[in-house]
Amino acid sequence: MADAEYDYDLFTIGIGSGGVRASRVAAAHGARVAAAEEYRVGGTCVIRGCVPKKMLVYGAHFAEDLEDAQNFGWDVGEPKFDWIRLRDSVQKDIDRLEGLYGETLDNHDVTVFRERAEITGDHEVTLASGKVVTAKYILVATGAQPLVPEFKGNQHCITSNEAFHLDEIPNRVLIAGGGYIANEFAGIFNQFGSKVTIVNRSDVILRGYDESLRDRLLQISLTKGIEFCFNAEFEYVEKQDDGTLLVKLTGHDEREFDLVMVATGRSPNTKGLGLDKVGVELGSKGEIKVDDFSKSNVDYIYAVGDVTDRVQLTPVAIREGQAFADSLFGDVEPYAVDHSCIASAVFSHPPIASVGMTEGEARNALGSIKVYQSDFRPMKHVVAGRSERGLYKMVVDAANDRVVGIHMIAPEAPEIMQAAAVAVKAGLTKADWDATTAIHPTMAEELVLLK
Repeated sequence: MADAEYDYDLFTIGIGSGGVRASRVAAAHGARVAAAEEYRVGGTCVIRGCVPKKMLVYGAHFAEDLEDAQNFGWDVGEPKFDWIRLRDSVQKDIDRLEGLYGETLDNHDVTVFRERAEITGDHEVTLASGKVVTAKYILVATGAQPLVPEFKGNQHCITSNEAFHLDEIPNRVLIAGGGYIANEFAGIFNQFGSKVTIVNRSDVILRGYDESLRDRLLQISLTKGIEFCFNAEFEYVEKQDDGTLLVKLTGHDEREFDLVMVATGRSPNTKGLGLDKVGVELGSKGEIKVDDFSKSNVDYIYAVGDVTDRVQLTPVAIREGQAFADSLFGDVEPYAVDHSCIASAVFSHPPIASVGMTEGEARNALGSIKVYQSDFRPMKHVVAGRSERGLYKMVVDAANDRVVGIHMIAPEAPEIMQAAAVAVKAGLTKADWDATTAIHPTMAEELVLLK
């Protein structure tokens, strides 16, 4: 396979989830592979995204679990929370995971350059150290970064990147955004004792998720004490002498906060990569435009993951990296990733999980549908004395009885959804679900008891 014309068969820029998978699989197929990463091996998900965030979510859940334990017969004393201990424990595990990713690449003989790389010519990459290498193929897997809107004083705000490294939990925190990152961190900070306010420029949270779930999360969040300021944007943020932040939102009086976090979306990391030097076509958000096989308009340059802005989810990037490496270097028929019917989750309090069409999407696309719902109070909440209710929704195509969407908000919804997503992807009918015997008592049994 080796092509003597080039130093490497593949050079990967960005060693996140997609880049790691593509690099190691290509190497396993016999390719000579090198990869460059300017920050830390593992990318957003492992280093400053879904993995450390899920650990914080686990930590936050103990706030209510310790309260609930009393009604289950446990005397736990007066709970005390130590943010520094949790923060450092999380970062210690991130260090461990980064090491494992590095070992994986080493074990597959992938040459790793821990420095920035830029495309400087056809099949040519120049590293920050000045070293120039050539590659038959170049894969861009640089992911995305938090998008910070332009307004006066935005330099005083943090993003999710910095949230994992705070020296203390703020008493008053303002979070800008209505997406999954904003709602997840709102739940985390709220459980850690902060007074949380979410500001959103529209009146909709979690756009793209089923309306019933969005409404339920909003109701529960309000009950938990999270405040929402809808249809508002930043006018300015001023840092005061005591370190607090004076914030002016449109339509609101000035208010003081201890921390302002911006979670208003993510933009593809394509700046400064030299893509313009070789004519790679970008989209309106700066994303690399690729075909179904992750190839750009330049024949030897490919891209996977968030940098393409197709579906910004880690498992999708991994699948794209796998398909790219198999198709280009493996002894298989080239194949593309199916981006339809992808399950997703929001690790809010409580979490949301979803797969397939929402009720609105199904009505628009299919016309005649059937909707089945279960609105219930989890058994654990009953004993604990909590009024919080879960909601499951199943959307069915009336023409053929096929389940085209499932949407859930309840404890452990993402864990349940992983198996349910297989059934939806496989095209099972409502009758198939009805014919499945329930596991009792569980929350998951609601899915096969819907009437």
